[in-house]
Amino acid sequence: MNKEREWEVFFDHHAPKYMDEVFTKNTAEEVEFLIEELQLLKGGAILDVGCGTGRHAVELAKRGYRITGIDLSSGMLAEAKKAADKAGVELELIHADAAKYRPEKKFDGAICLCEGAFALIGKGEDPIEHDLAILRNINYALKPDSIFILDTLNGLEKIRKYHKDDIERKKFNQITLVETFQVDYSDDDGTQKTVTVREKGYVGSELKLMLRIAGFEAFHFYGSTVGNWGHREVDPDEIGMMAIARKIREL
Repeated sequence: MNKEREWEVFFDHHAPKYMDEVFTKNTAEEVEFLIEELQLLKGGAILDVGCGTGRHAVELAKRGYRITGIDLSSGMLAEAKKAADKAGVELELIHADAAKYRPEKKFDGAICLCEGAFALIGKGEDPIEHDLAILRNINYALKPDSIFILDTLNGLEKIRKYHKDDIERKKFNQITLVETFQVDYSDDDGTQKTVTVREKGYVGSELKLMLRIAGFEAFHFYGSTVGNWGHREVDPDEIGMMAIARKIREL
C-alpha cells in the first residue's frame, strides 16, 4: 500500500461511524473554548486542518465564521458535507494532504484538532518532517499574529504506557515516540482487511520547539482529554495535549 494511504483508508472506512465515538459529544462546549482562544470576530476566516466529519467546522459556521476544512479522507469530507447541509451552513471542503496543501488565500486563524493530520504518520514517513511540513503550511496559510490551536497526542502518556518488550516488538519507538498498531476493517465487498498505522506522541518542549521552527510562539499548553478541554495543566496520563500558538514570523 502506498505510504500516504494507510490513514486515508482507515478514515474512509471509519467515517460513517465516527460521530458515534464518545469523544464527539461535547462539540458545542469545545467550540466555545475555541472561540475564546482564537480571539476572532464573527465573519473571520478559519482553516480547519484535518476537519474530519466537520463537527467543529459546522458549529463554528453556525456561529458566523467562514470555514475552510481540508482532509485526507474523501469519506470524512462526505460526512462533513452532509452535516453542513443538515445544519444549513456553508463550508469550503477540500480533499488534500495537510503536509502538501498550501491555499491561495490567507486565514485569520487555524485549528488542527483531535489528531487531525498532525501526528498521524504514514508508513516510511519521517515523523518530524511530516509534522513540520504541516506546521509550515499552516504558517503559510495564516495572516501575521493569527492564533493557531493544535490538539495532539501526549507523549508522556505513551512513555508511561509502554515498556521494554513493546520497544523490542517495534510497537513503540522510544526515540521518536511513535506508536505502531494495526486496525481491522471490512472492505466494501465485506472482505476483512488490516491496515497498519502510526501515531506520534509529543512532550511539551518538543512541540514548543517544532512550533518555533515553523514560525509560531506557543504561549499556552493545556490538557485536552475528551469532554475536559480548559485552562488546566496537562496530566501525564491523559491522551491529549493542546498548544495555543501565535504566528510570529513568515517562513
